[in-house]
Amino acid sequence: MAKKKFYVVWEGHEPGIYSSWTECLRQVKNFPGAKYKSFTSLSAAEEAFSDNSSNYIAKSGVPTKKSHSTIRPEDPDGDKIIWDSLSVDAACSGNPGKMEYQGVDTRSGERIFHQSFPLGTNNIGEFLGLVHGLAWLKQQKSDIPVYTDSAIAMKWIKAKKCRTKLKRTNKTAFLYELIARGEKWLEENTYDNPILKWDTKNWGEIPADFGRKG
Repeated sequence: MAKKKFYVVWEGHEPGIYSSWTECLRQVKNFPGAKYKSFTSLSAAEEAFSDNSSNYIAKSGVPTKKSHSTIRPEDPDGDKIIWDSLSVDAACSGNPGKMEYQGVDTRSGERIFHQSFPLGTNNIGEFLGLVHGLAWLKQQKSDIPVYTDSAIAMKWIKAKKCRTKLKRTNKTAFLYELIARGEKWLEENTYDNPILKWDTKNWGEIPADFGRKG
């Protein structure tokens, strides 16, 4: 069982001490220059919060001597999130239903691309989001990883085939055109970007999540 951790947010939307990484992420996401760190006990977190963050986080990202934790500040939960990456996710109102997908900068949450369709499925959106992300990164000549929370989409990318059972209709004609383009791109292109599974259980929702659950 993972040890309980406490998260100090010195600079964020609402500075304080949080008992989960999901809550901490809400405070630091989209907050320029956020300062935060995890600790293995509440007392250590309280001591740190009452002190200056510079005593716990060095500019280089290396923990200072006074730090109670060896976890890098850019990876507060010690779960090896690669923040210099792209995250993609899809959302669907009904399945099938109105579908959209987006890609965001994992660290800042800044949206990089977004597409929506009148009818689709969540799995198709996840697949197209990954292809879009890989193609965009290739244009940027970037080999950073791409995060997805969809194991199905990862399998489809590996197979270079969108194995959807969605019916072809007038409403889905353009969507199927994009699927065909995506499959063609995968057949004709290579890429060095690792496609990584986002650990929702331990890290909370993927940064590209549309925030409509619950």
